[in-house]
Amino acid sequence: MDSPTDTRAADPDEALRAQLATTAVHAFAAPPAWRSIEFISDLHLQPQLPLTWHSWQRYLQASTADAIFMLGDLFEAWVGDDALDEADSFEAACAQTLREASGQRALFFMHGNRDFLIGAQFAQRSGMQLLPDPSCLAFLGQHWLLSHGDALCVEDSEYQRFRAVARSPAWQQQILAQPLAQRRQLAGAMRSQSEARRMREVITADVDTKAALAWLQQAQAHTLIHGHTHRPASHPLDADHQRVVLTDWDTDLEPARAEVLRIDAAGLQRIALDDYLARPPQPGAR
Repeated sequence: MDSPTDTRAADPDEALRAQLATTAVHAFAAPPAWRSIEFISDLHLQPQLPLTWHSWQRYLQASTADAIFMLGDLFEAWVGDDALDEADSFEAACAQTLREASGQRALFFMHGNRDFLIGAQFAQRSGMQLLPDPSCLAFLGQHWLLSHGDALCVEDSEYQRFRAVARSPAWQQQILAQPLAQRRQLAGAMRSQSEARRMREVITADVDTKAALAWLQQAQAHTLIHGHTHRPASHPLDADHQRVVLTDWDTDLEPARAEVLRIDAAGLQRIALDDYLARPPQPGAR
């Protein structure tokens, strides 16, 4: 008979938690001049949702933050940086929008489960800085742990198997070697599969508390900020730690859904996009 220890060792969830506990956390400090930062994620930008795309453009123009952190799934799908060279492509238009915004404030991007193929070429063209997942930001005397969040959804075993393959350099090289048109077809098929899974009411597992706490303790941070789950809320993990979940964006539907998470001298606050655009917040005094 297997011992209890052997049983736990055979548990794939426990194995993944152990693996996550050894993940290196990238650390960096905000410049002293920064007074406010903002976070968005899960916009799933695509040509089929023009109102959401225009809302994002308006937000980038209106933002009063010193830096904007986009924590993954900015795009519904990313088929490769060479899409930037396709005449009149949606990807090129997005890169131009970001390039214009980068002249006003610092832009950071973290890969999500939909746009993990974004590479250095797009970052350079758009004026963004790529961030490893997870990253820990020192700002206003605190450490803020940043993640897209998908790696922490331990119980979503189907997705975790895909993620392990899709994040490998060999798999990505194989995909990017295909013609661009073929990659676009593949992205469309994957979107259809994702929608079918949602329609079957398969509920994506939420962020695992043990794994999140392990990352927070390693980073010496009290708050994890992430997206991915589309369940915006603040969740206490224990007496000293919490995770704050960003909302997804969709302004093509009624009621529209879009929100900005802001940190400044006033603290951490959620701001509905309509309210933000009507009255952009002023930088708090330090």
